[in-house]
Amino acid sequence: MTSPIQSAPAMSLARIAQVAAAWARTPAGGLVLLIAITAMARLVFAATLGLGIDESYMVAAGRHIRLGYFDHPPIAWWLAWAAAHIAGSDAAVVVRAPFIALFALTTWLMYRLTATLFDRRAGLWAAALANLCPVIGVTAASWVLPDGPLFAALLAAAWCLVAALPAEGGAAWGWWLGSGLCAGLAMSSKYSAGLTVLGVLCFLVTEPQGRCWLRRPHPYIAGLVALGVFAPVLWWNAQHGWVSFLFQGGRVGGRLDLLGPIRTLAGEALFVLPWLWLPLVLCGFDALRRGPAEMRGWLLLCLAAPPIVLFTLVALWGHVLFHWAAPGYLFLLPLLGAAIAGDPSHRARARRWLMATTALVVCAMTVVATDVRFDWLPSIAHLDPSIIRLDPAIFHLDKDPAIAAVDWTSLARELEARGLVGQPGLVIAATRWLDAGKIDYALEGRMPVICLGDDPREYGIIAPVAAYAGADVLIVAPGVSAADITARFGGMFRSIATLPPATLLHDGRPALSVPLYLGHDLRPSR
Repeated sequence: MTSPIQSAPAMSLARIAQVAAAWARTPAGGLVLLIAITAMARLVFAATLGLGIDESYMVAAGRHIRLGYFDHPPIAWWLAWAAAHIAGSDAAVVVRAPFIALFALTTWLMYRLTATLFDRRAGLWAAALANLCPVIGVTAASWVLPDGPLFAALLAAAWCLVAALPAEGGAAWGWWLGSGLCAGLAMSSKYSAGLTVLGVLCFLVTEPQGRCWLRRPHPYIAGLVALGVFAPVLWWNAQHGWVSFLFQGGRVGGRLDLLGPIRTLAGEALFVLPWLWLPLVLCGFDALRRGPAEMRGWLLLCLAAPPIVLFTLVALWGHVLFHWAAPGYLFLLPLLGAAIAGDPSHRARARRWLMATTALVVCAMTVVATDVRFDWLPSIAHLDPSIIRLDPAIFHLDKDPAIAAVDWTSLARELEARGLVGQPGLVIAATRWLDAGKIDYALEGRMPVICLGDDPREYGIIAPVAAYAGADVLIVAPGVSAADITARFGGMFRSIATLPPATLLHDGRPALSVPLYLGHDLRPSR
């Protein structure tokens, strides 16, 4: 027979387990588990994949901290720079770690914003849904991209605004100033944050409680705080001919395309997941139908509508990237969370729907991660690379689609073995910014990298071609023939010699033959 003394520890452990299980079923416990599990999954995902094209470019070109960069405001670049300097490494999992941590904060902020507007169960649903939208909970949550800090700052600004609206006295000042600070951080992450700020203004003008605040100084001081945080970005742009604003403003130019909005909405639905996109849009229309009389829905709609509507209209005249409207769908998630939590019949179906979506997302991430790591998919599926409709002129993926997420370290090792790394006076060049980023990241800053093409992006600022006049240049040019090199760049050199190509490996197997050329005596002015 077991003595009471012997059974006490077992009873205590059973009681602890019972209490823990009950706590995990509460919204707060579910939120903690959600954040912990998804953060661990993202760390594994981040450690498996090499840096993507944009990530390599941002990490490599951002090795020196600045107040601004050609493509975007600086916060995402700063985060990657800080992680690399603190850890003494710019390995993929290191530079991605701040973005994974930020999305844990984003998940909590989504919960807090939704719980403040509705209730805690709605908050948990909204937080879970945010983690399942690929454009929100996978790419922005794991990769070195401006969207990670953008989402966290926008949600923090919105939460502070919600708390500020009913507040009085010192508390009102604190919340309004917090909202302005976070809005400034959002604009210092990505310029499109200004559309959400425009949505705040729309809400204040159209909603009775909001109009009351327009007769008080709080929102104006908050706006000045946001502008003050954003001021260094403006100063940097003024010093560089407003190059960043001109670049972003010129990306959507084109000719009239009546099918553009339909194509853009379809792409956004794919990036969000169609069975999440449609309920989100329906929740938005329901908030529009209710109007300002239902303050919570109207506020979220005002925050969500500007990026979705604007980029849909812009698609009439130019090319729009589908993820640009993601902040709009971010602010529709609380409406969908509230709709699910508010109807018991919806919750049962939503749980099954949530489990199926989770399984699909996890399965897709596992396939991508393991294929990038082990290059198994083409051999197992016997895929003909020609059926993969990606533009090889952009990505060089005609032989291996996963190469975009493979670091080009094998190329750097081959160049080093051939004595082409570290030669005094030798500069490495790419013909396009995306190749320059991949090469520069793989070389770990051991050699200057320049971009000879017409669109050098940040390399045109940090490594202008004119600064290397007279140097010999190793041109690393995936997908570019000798005839093209001579036609495009022959006038920039005294002579150009063709070298044996290098080979880019994927899991130890040849994936891409990379042409090499040696240009003698760079003459950029000719």
